[in-house]
Amino acid sequence: MWRPEDGWEPLPGGRGTSTGGVWLDPAGETPTVVKRLLAPVPGDPAELSDPTHPAWWKRPAVVALRGLVDSTAGVRGVPVRDVAEDPEGITMRFAYAAGETLPGLFLASRLGAFAGNAVPDVPWLARDQLRSRLARVEWRGGWRTLSRTSIADAADRLWNRRGTLLARLDALPQVLQHGDPVPANFTSRVDDAVLALDWGSLGTGPVGGDLGYVALTVPASLEVLLDAYLEALPPGAARAEDALLGARVTAVYTALNRAEWALARVADGEGALAGKFRHPSVLPHLRTLQRQFAHLEALL
Repeated sequence: MWRPEDGWEPLPGGRGTSTGGVWLDPAGETPTVVKRLLAPVPGDPAELSDPTHPAWWKRPAVVALRGLVDSTAGVRGVPVRDVAEDPEGITMRFAYAAGETLPGLFLASRLGAFAGNAVPDVPWLARDQLRSRLARVEWRGGWRTLSRTSIADAADRLWNRRGTLLARLDALPQVLQHGDPVPANFTSRVDDAVLALDWGSLGTGPVGGDLGYVALTVPASLEVLLDAYLEALPPGAARAEDALLGARVTAVYTALNRAEWALARVADGEGALAGKFRHPSVLPHLRTLQRQFAHLEALL
């Protein structure tokens, strides 16, 4: 049975559906980071074994072995030192990259440049990321908790329009995207690029899709971020209105999904639902959703 070695220091946020943990190994001349990927076992969701699904468990390792993001424009992968597979999973070892706080405008710009890279000709890139996430929410019953809030009518209309808006995203230029561009996955800048972690969702998506995710986690408005994104996007890659639509739909539906998830976790406790809006695990998601109200209204 695989186990972390003595002396490895656990790093925060290292566990997930297919991630068994992330550790700092201080041994050697320079420290390294070790990430453990868990192979699916009987009873796990079938999507973990589907190479085209965003949740495919092997993607981070395959991306590293193929060197797909070693020298891409805009965003690059943190250098990988070793990838070792065993019957229970895969162990990846990365160079240690000290984190720095990167401005939202810089991230938007570099994601625009990244979207201009040629899409690799491989069959295992993640596809339909937003559609997959909405399908998971649908399986759980939709935005049932949001239906008990003051935005119930708007949420209901957008839920019913999701198929139409997803089809509009399908018609946009499909570009290379990181898939999970949250601040924790960006470590530092090198030359004119950002070093990024966690390439498990690397794939294709609508132009502006990555920008929509970033807009949920940085202070700058989507309009300001869009200008930086478009300036770095190669000429002729997409129209401004295309990138805005891709970012807007991604941001709004992701914010609604996250608000539903947060509210549903506390909804069954004692007291009225409205009294739980300021719960520390809920309030940040509601504030993020509130910042997207203008774009939510535009989609209505």
